[in-house]
Amino acid sequence: MANTYTQIYIHVVFAVSGRENVIHSSWRSRLFQYITAIIQGKGHKVIAINGVSDHVHVFIGLNPNESLSKLISEVKSNSSRLINEQRLVRGKFTWQRGYGAFSYSRSQLSEVARYIENQEKHHSKRTFREEYIELLRRFEVEFDERYVFE
Repeated sequence: MANTYTQIYIHVVFAVSGRENVIHSSWRSRLFQYITAIIQGKGHKVIAINGVSDHVHVFIGLNPNESLSKLISEVKSNSSRLINEQRLVRGKFTWQRGYGAFSYSRSQLSEVARYIENQEKHHSKRTFREEYIELLRRFEVEFDERYVFE
């Protein structure tokens, strides 16, 4: 085949180390803009991004020329550097190791984007831990609850 054609949609979730509530609403949108710029600068498409004080959801159209693990590593390291250099939190900011990644079909784009856009509403009813474990179960990802979070 002369060209490569793909349609890969991934919902990525990653948390603040210790699930601390430190992503403040006063600078959260700036963080999301920065993360979006990193992802788009590497040739991927951001469909939706949002989160609350202890975690972030990003829904992307993945460019297959780069691995998801490399992309998320760069997002986390560069966004940590931004937060620390601008002293947006007390002490040193870090993301928890690892992340969750879940694939969706094109027909689910609107539903997933809407879910991500309504994070504040979702978390008024349930915790991040409950949400994340539900995602793992729904996607039938094997895990040991003792080791899901650091």
